[in-house]
Amino acid sequence: MNCIFLRYFTILEFLQIKFRQSAFYLRTLKSKLISMLSKKMQAALNEQIKIEGQSSQVYLAMASWAEIQPGIDNVVAFFYRHSDEERMHMLKLIHFVNDRGGFAMIPALEQPTLTYPSIKHAFEELLKHEQFVSESINKLVDIALQEKDYATHNFLQWYVAEQIEEEALARTMNDKLELIGDDKSGLYMFDRDILMVSVQEEGA
Repeated sequence: MNCIFLRYFTILEFLQIKFRQSAFYLRTLKSKLISMLSKKMQAALNEQIKIEGQSSQVYLAMASWAEIQPGIDNVVAFFYRHSDEERMHMLKLIHFVNDRGGFAMIPALEQPTLTYPSIKHAFEELLKHEQFVSESINKLVDIALQEKDYATHNFLQWYVAEQIEEEALARTMNDKLELIGDDKSGLYMFDRDILMVSVQEEGA
C-alpha cells in the first residue's frame, strides 16, 4: 500500500513539475511574441541603421579632409569624434533590433563627399545632414505609434533628444562661421573654441 502511494505521489510530483515547466514556457513564448518587431518596424529600423552608418562615414570623410588643411586640429578632432558618435548610434540600433527578436542587417554604404571648398561649406553640409537624420528619426517615431510599438517608441526618445542637441550644435557652429566670414584670425579662434563649445552644448 505504501509502495503504491509513494509511486502515485512520485507521478503526481512529476506531473506538477511538467505543468510548471509548460506554464513557464508558454509565458516566455507569449512575452517573446509580444516583444517581437513588426516587419514594417524592423524595416524602418534597419533603414535607420544604414542612415547612422552613413552619417559616420560622412563625418569620417570630413575629418580626413580637414586633417590635411592647415591649422584646424580641433576641427579635425570634432569631426572624428562626431563620426565615432554616429557609429555608436548605429550599434545601439543594431543591438535593439536583435534584442527584440528582429534581425539587424548591416548595410552597404555609399562613398561620401571627400572634399569641400572650405570649412564653412563642410559645416553647412553637417547641419543639412543632421536635419535629414532628425526627419528620419521623427518618421520612425511615427511608425512606432502606428504599429502600437510602445517599447520602440520609448527607445527612440533617446534619439529624439540627441538630435535636438546635434542640430543646436551644428547651428551654433554655422552661426559662428557666418560671423567670421573670410577672416583667417577668426577661423583660428573658431578652431580654438570648437571643442569647448561642443562639450558645453552636449552638457546643456
